[in-house]
Amino acid sequence: MGKEFKIYTRTGDDGTTGLVGGSRVKKYDIRLEAYGTIDELNSYLGVVRSFEMENTSKELILWIQGKLFTVGAKLASDGKGKQKTGPLVCSAEDIGKLEQAIDLFENNLPELKSFILPGGTQLTGFCHIARTVCRRAERRVVELSEHEDIPVNIIKFINRLSDFLFVLSRKTAFDSGIEETPWIS
Repeated sequence: MGKEFKIYTRTGDDGTTGLVGGSRVKKYDIRLEAYGTIDELNSYLGVVRSFEMENTSKELILWIQGKLFTVGAKLASDGKGKQKTGPLVCSAEDIGKLEQAIDLFENNLPELKSFILPGGTQLTGFCHIARTVCRRAERRVVELSEHEDIPVNIIKFINRLSDFLFVLSRKTAFDSGIEETPWIS
């Protein structure tokens, strides 16, 4: 039997955390803000996936959650760690898969004529929360990319994911028979 796995390591008690590759950084480092926000987004997607919805959406969300683990691993890798996470990719095909889902879902939705206010069902609300967390993750990843070499497809994927989550929020409202509330300026 192998080494016992412990949840706590005590190595972060000094306010640092280890990156994939072994280097340590402060827990407030922009890199941790980036992949921590990706983790937060992934958690919200777990909540979204816990609701009743058709299998296509659930399977897509599960796939996205796996991709977000890939993104998190890439963002958590220092120079040495990039060798370990090198085989993990966020590809143009992944971005295309999100775009196809957006197009498919939008084909069945009413035309968008104005901004809409977040809300509707609990599921729709959680989709909107996931969308806004995704936008924050995107800002953090772009900020990190100013200091570190971040694969451009990660930024594109996160950008497209926020679009997908907006369309998913609309779809869940539509599927529930809930009318969207337009923003009236």
